[in-house]
Formats: sequence, structure tokens, C-alpha cells
Amino acid sequence: MGSPVLEMDIALEEFRIPKRRVPAQLVLPGGETRQVHVFLNEATPGIPQGERLSDLLNGESKFVPVSDVARETVTFVNSASIALAWVEAAHELREEERLTILTEHEVEVRMVDGQKLQGLVTYLQPNDRSRLMDYLNGTPSFLRLIQGERMALINKRHVAYVEFLSP
Repeated sequence: MGSPVLEMDIALEEFRIPKRRVPAQLVLPGGETRQVHVFLNEATPGIPQGERLSDLLNGESKFVPVSDVARETVTFVNSASIALAWVEAAHELREEERLTILTEHEVEVRMVDGQKLQGLVTYLQPNDRSRLMDYLNGTPSFLRLIQGERMALINKRHVAYVEFLSP
């Protein structure tokens, strides 16, 4: 007869959700910056390419578990308190987005703390709601701003205004 603890560990392993660690930088109100690793789900039936940080931040979870690089601890960060998160763009862009014609605008985002971010906002909306204003007023809570090789995920609650850079 096997050990009950070993059998329980094997049984629990069946329910474990495979995660991958993705490096990110979080900016909290007041400008505090933290280098972290976020834990994102590997491919699942609903998300065959795996979870993105934007999926996690725009999801239903209020607290996001991260591994703080400097403190070497796991911290649970309230997603509403994250003003801005940076991650490599490769972790955010999916193949179908590269193959779809998205609406895109070059913009400057002014944060309530005065910080200015420039980049490309891309999104897919129905034709009758394809204006930037429609996208900004709708969901999700975090908008994605492509800045070269990295992606800024910006909490709309911390945005003062968004301005077009090109017509």
C-alpha cells in the first residue's frame, strides 16, 4: 500500500495548472516601480496560445500574484492599484492579431501623475464602434500601447488624457 501523502501529491498534481514566469515591470501610484515575474497560464482549452499579462489584468481577479525580483518574495498586488505594467511585446501579441487588420493610432498617453507615454494603440472593434473614443470608453480596463519591443499596459483609471500624434 502506498503512502497517503504521496498518493495525495499525485492526485493534486492532476489539478495543477501549468504556469510560466514572465518578467514585467509594474508602476504603482506615486511612481514606485517593481521588477517582477508574473505567473501566466500555459495553453488551456479557452486560450490555446496561453494567457497574457493583459488577460490577467483585465480578468476578474482583483489580486495578481507576482514574484518580486528584489525582495525574492511572492506579493499579491491589487490590479486596480497598478498604474502601468511593461512586458515584452512578444508576450502580448498573438498570431491572429498579426494576421488581422486592426485599427491603430499613434498616440501620447498622459498619466495623472504627469508621465507621458507614446506608442501605438491597436484594437479590433465592430465597424460602428471603431473610433478610438469607443475603445477608450469600453472595456478592457488596461489598454495596450506598443512601444517598439515592449508593450505598456496602462490602467485607464490612471490616465489623464490620450492625444493623437498623427492624423
